[in-house]
Amino acid sequence: MSVRHIGRPNQKGALHMPDIQVNAELVAYCGLYCGACKSHLHGKCKGCHENSKASWCKVRSCCTDKQIKTCAECAEFPDPRACKKFNNFMSKLFGLVFTSDRPACIAQIKQLGLDGHAKAMAEMGTQSIKR
Repeated sequence: MSVRHIGRPNQKGALHMPDIQVNAELVAYCGLYCGACKSHLHGKCKGCHENSKASWCKVRSCCTDKQIKTCAECAEFPDPRACKKFNNFMSKLFGLVFTSDRPACIAQIKQLGLDGHAKAMAEMGTQSIKR
């Protein structure tokens, strides 16, 4: 696991906000990058894998049951859009509101691996690839 910090410039070029870590452990089961989430950056959330209160998340439950780190490892649904747990009403709503493309995140994990995805997301300073 590699951990690296990337500072984020504000509009005037000065650094603000806590640094975003490059840490594969902060890639959520669904492909989002918790390391760039404001709640995580401000110490209010430990991330998807450490959040035992997220029992409501069907993707998290499915991945933990299958003992996989993300949906990118799922042999049952190579395309996460075919999975009803991944592609449910709430995830569609989340994607619409936040212009988030979680299937693109899963594709990026398959292409770059967890470390590469964490690095790419930290460098973009976002928790999801945008639509």
